[in-house]
Amino acid sequence: MSKKDKANLLSILDAIDKILNYIKGITSAAQFYRSPLVFDATLMNFIVIGEMVDRLSPELRTRHSHIDWQKIKDFRNIVAHDYMGVDAEEVWQIIHSHLPGVQSRIKDILEKMPNEKK
Repeated sequence: MSKKDKANLLSILDAIDKILNYIKGITSAAQFYRSPLVFDATLMNFIVIGEMVDRLSPELRTRHSHIDWQKIKDFRNIVAHDYMGVDAEEVWQIIHSHLPGVQSRIKDILEKMPNEKK
């Protein structure tokens, strides 16, 4: 794994950590939406995640195809280009249903890094 890939993966983890910290204490999509700072900051970090995914090398994305990189990038595009049309309930579900799995898989990739080309 290149240093650039490692830096991008770490940036993704940082953005995920921020999102998960922002939503602590929020118990519903409606409450999430009614917290404009949290909602906006969360969406911005989804954009960061998508940008970092786009910067990953094709080799890394191919080697770790168990992560749906394209879906992550597609969600970034929805957030960035249709910001006012983003559904808080959908974002809430993504945070709870998909983000922890992505976080775990990326941590696994980084843990295996010493066995890969640096």
